[in-house]
Amino acid sequence: MIGSRNSGGGGGGEAARARARPRSDPGDSRDLSHVSVATTDSYNSERSVGSAGRGIPFLDAFRSCFVSAEARSPEASLSDEFHPSQQLSQSMSSQGSSSGSNFERRRSIKGLYSPMLRNSSDMEIPGSTKFSLSEIQKATKNFSPNMKIGQGGSGTVYKGQLHDGTLMAVKRAKKNIYDKHMGREFRNEIETLQCIEHLNLVRFHGYLEFGGEQLIIVEYVPNGNLREHLDGVTGKTLEFSLRLDIAIDVAHAITYLHTYSDHPVIHRDIKSSNILLTNNYRAKVADFGFAKLAPTDASHVSTQVKGTAGYLDPEYLKTYQLNEKSDVYSFGVLLVELVTGRRPIEPKRMIIERVTAKWAMEKFVEGNAIQTLDPNLEATDAVNLAVEKMYELALQCLATTKRNRPSMRRCAEILWGIRKDFRELALPASSMN
Repeated sequence: MIGSRNSGGGGGGEAARARARPRSDPGDSRDLSHVSVATTDSYNSERSVGSAGRGIPFLDAFRSCFVSAEARSPEASLSDEFHPSQQLSQSMSSQGSSSGSNFERRRSIKGLYSPMLRNSSDMEIPGSTKFSLSEIQKATKNFSPNMKIGQGGSGTVYKGQLHDGTLMAVKRAKKNIYDKHMGREFRNEIETLQCIEHLNLVRFHGYLEFGGEQLIIVEYVPNGNLREHLDGVTGKTLEFSLRLDIAIDVAHAITYLHTYSDHPVIHRDIKSSNILLTNNYRAKVADFGFAKLAPTDASHVSTQVKGTAGYLDPEYLKTYQLNEKSDVYSFGVLLVELVTGRRPIEPKRMIIERVTAKWAMEKFVEGNAIQTLDPNLEATDAVNLAVEKMYELALQCLATTKRNRPSMRRCAEILWGIRKDFRELALPASSMN
């Protein structure tokens, strides 16, 4: 993962100001299965996730995703109304000198965003900027420890600044000539980054493989990662409204990967430390070291299990069959994380609370969802309602079998409705103040 305080990506490592997060027992992630299966089918027949008007074609859902993230304020980041027929895409391409030292960004409206409609001849391929090793060494002060911003299982991430002032993040792969899978992950990440582009994904600038060095260069995202904000590393509590916005941003990003990219992509490592935040709290999904191109002629791809403990799809763990719904499961864990502020696995807590999603879903089914709310947040009527609805969605995402999970497209639709209801309920209270 790459950002101001991110992991090195590809290894599923967590980052917090460049120090490694403690790892938990991977076996705990399997414990959630009996809650998911036991409750999902019966619960779906009794309660409806989302509200009226959610069946509008999702192509329209991305309108504001293609407005520059920095140009949006947190309050007006996305419209409450779900009207994607007016959706416009905004392409950001980089073009510079042969050394790649100058990013000249041009933005152009491309019309309805869909790979079928995109005119690839008018846009630069992501990652097409060329870099020299000396240029990267100078930008990172020869990979100085003072420029280090993240550490992961497959490499180290450094902040860099080109001579024109452009900031970037450089992932430097570990040098291990005996570990062939590192080279495969490096090439896999490049191939994936080259075929995706969305404002809720980190922007890929280029790569360099020379003299034993394997470097991936992406945009620098300045405000750390979501996990750091939930941990209170910044000293500020992440407001509930921002958490809801972040959930929607991530849902848009994953929906794009699954549905609208040139070739469907399964991220395979959706987690809070892989979600980077801009200065106005727009989310960007990072770290594609584990990503896999989804099969176009089959329902799944059989592959070695990779991911992070606590987020792993139990069906994928059991069958080794990966598909898009594995990302949906991880997103369900993320929704619980946003509400509770807790990590997916917390070994120091009482045994019944150690697997956060399992504990939260049990509380929800008992009618005590609000007891799981992050204690740093105020339990207003608007928050209480949103928590209930987010948990309804999370319960479906956490089903043990893929056929019982919604698509990410559906998750995004539901979250738009949740935010609309949240804002309508919160508005009178804020007006009175």
